[in-house]
Amino acid sequence: MTTLLLVRHGQSVDNVNQIMQGQTQGRLSDEGIRQAQELAMRLQHEPIDAFVSSDLHRAIETCTILARPHGKSVETTALLRERDWGSFTGRYIPSLKGEPWSDDIESLDDLMDRAARFLQFVKDRYPGQRVVAVGHGIINKAVQAVYYHRQMRQIEKMDNCEIRELRL
Repeated sequence: MTTLLLVRHGQSVDNVNQIMQGQTQGRLSDEGIRQAQELAMRLQHEPIDAFVSSDLHRAIETCTILARPHGKSVETTALLRERDWGSFTGRYIPSLKGEPWSDDIESLDDLMDRAARFLQFVKDRYPGQRVVAVGHGIINKAVQAVYYHRQMRQIEKMDNCEIRELRL
């Protein structure tokens, strides 16, 4: 059985400023770096075989901090990228309330398909291993929704640097 330790990246500068990041690279805030370092200390004595990250900078930065005590490299995958928010990307989140969704936002079906492909990727690539995977708020919800056979609204939001264990 493969154990997936799913993590949301540390707090980013755009998280603090309530900016819809989507698939922008982003960067960790000082607090986000501290969160990642704290989680790395909690995981330093855990047996972990592999570290996988979204290919967006804020997730890679978090995953690199987590992998460092284990002397491991980080594999990246676009499957774990955040939802593509299209024309909402870069906008102040509170200003989006009530706005109609544009056609350039990644569909829920496409997001859920990507989440399912990510779970299959982990099972195929890391059979029987313990894997830390650093993603983002919405894609992590989608991964858990696929895993638990639930709707995304039934999955609790993950905090920055929160970790959830899934057995594949």
